[in-house]
Amino acid sequence: MFVSDFRKEFYEVVQSQRVLLFVASDVDALCACKILQALFQCDHVQYTLVPVSGWQELETAFLEHKEQFRYFILINCGANVDLLDILQPDEDTVFFVCDTHRPVNVVNVYNDTQIKLLIKQDDDLEVPAYEDIFRDEEDSGSDSDGSEPSEKRTRLEEEIVERTMRRRQRREWEARRRDILFDYEQYEYHGTSSAMVMFELAWTLSKDLNDMLWWAIVGLTDQWVQDKITQMKYVTDVGVLQRHVSRHNHRNEDEENTLSVDCTRISFEYDLRLALYQHWSLHDSLCNTSYTAARFKLWSVHGQKRLQEFLADMGLPLKQVKQKFQAMDISLKENLREMIEESANKFGMKDMRMQTFSIHFGFKHKFLASDVVFATMSLMESPEKDGSGTDHFIQALDSLSRSNLDKLYYGLELAKKQLRATQQTIASCLCTNLVISQGPFLYCSLMEGTPDVMLFSRPVSLSLLSKHLLKSFVCSTKNRRCKLLPLVMAAPLSMEHGTVTVMGIPPETDSSDRKNFFGRAFEKAAESTSSRMLHNHFDLSVIELKAEDRSKFLDALVSLLS
Repeated sequence: MFVSDFRKEFYEVVQSQRVLLFVASDVDALCACKILQALFQCDHVQYTLVPVSGWQELETAFLEHKEQFRYFILINCGANVDLLDILQPDEDTVFFVCDTHRPVNVVNVYNDTQIKLLIKQDDDLEVPAYEDIFRDEEDSGSDSDGSEPSEKRTRLEEEIVERTMRRRQRREWEARRRDILFDYEQYEYHGTSSAMVMFELAWTLSKDLNDMLWWAIVGLTDQWVQDKITQMKYVTDVGVLQRHVSRHNHRNEDEENTLSVDCTRISFEYDLRLALYQHWSLHDSLCNTSYTAARFKLWSVHGQKRLQEFLADMGLPLKQVKQKFQAMDISLKENLREMIEESANKFGMKDMRMQTFSIHFGFKHKFLASDVVFATMSLMESPEKDGSGTDHFIQALDSLSRSNLDKLYYGLELAKKQLRATQQTIASCLCTNLVISQGPFLYCSLMEGTPDVMLFSRPVSLSLLSKHLLKSFVCSTKNRRCKLLPLVMAAPLSMEHGTVTVMGIPPETDSSDRKNFFGRAFEKAAESTSSRMLHNHFDLSVIELKAEDRSKFLDALVSLLS
């Protein structure tokens, strides 16, 4: 069921209990987790934190801990499947689910005792009505007890007619139910950021701090970076956070010189959508930001030439553009945003600036929200073999605290490597024509032995690569029909088990609703061909597949979507 009063029905319930937190491996979930941890520290709530990267880990961890805990909190996992069916908990176990995955499973919506959904009701959820989905089994006819045989016969005939009618009604109801559920569950999409939901809880409790506000901003920015929400939704939510920002940071907006060594200040910015540019050189950032790389077509000689023309149009000396942003002439930096925006407009890039936020820690350290998203994401998905996934998770979580700036800077260095690898892989896919039209969708498969291929076995990295590849392909192809197609991407997962990760991305033209239909389609294609598939990821449009089943699976997918 949906929780309407988060304070009463959630926070005050868990405040006096020991709770277990299951947190998914994405930046928004980490930010929501940081806010909740800060609240729990305020109120001395005892909790155990368990990172989970997929259903298998969640099931295993639940089995391991279900004896010690009665209350479980799930962040960015659990809403879009029948949770009780998957975890088979005891009857007194309660799950609080704060998750952006939509649609919310109907059993979770209508279970009043064990599933409590911490989900904003103003997201247009369009949940089907209870009576359209659930139906009490009616008694199948009562025993009649008439005295006269003739009376008995007519009663029996009536009963047979009644039963037949009931069966027919039931069949009609079941057919309608199938249609309603199909329409409701057909597309996968994302709702309000979990970090924002947790921040609103903190605000309701009057315990919201500037740090928590920053985490909410990073959570929302993660959704934007990963294309999980529409531009409209992003701008609306930025507006909500902007009001909190002016409430928390109004004291020192006009007085630049009020910055003290240890103070934290958040400001609203209308900044460039260039990845990490304040921690890199402008040239590197232009080359490795998906928006500019795709528009310039930087994988081609002609594209490189256009980039040179763009820089010349701005009148920036190459020496300045190629050195670290920090070291650029102050006189150039002053009007840089306006200069870049003006030239970008001439080159057909109308959205060069975006609404976002920045944070200052003391005098020296300034980060844009997207810098933190890229750094945290790279720490979490780091391919380095120095530890388990849990170590990477903890490191990423730590990098969000202002006391761990060294970890954040390390994350920025990893992020640069990752962005470079992404653009290089896109260039090689486009130059060797690896993106092929299969009819109803485009298909691209990364080969074993491709540089950085292990980096892209991780879901978030593969997802960013796929989305950026599709943007670049749409800019590079002359074929009008191909510009409208979705993309299916495959990357090697485990040599040892002979598995690949397969992921589906909606068409680039569908940016107005960001809905993804691949989850259900993958399920049907695997079912009809008995392909060995594992739905381990919390996003239904990401699956693990046996490499040798790949071709029959793709054939089934083509015929299903044609």
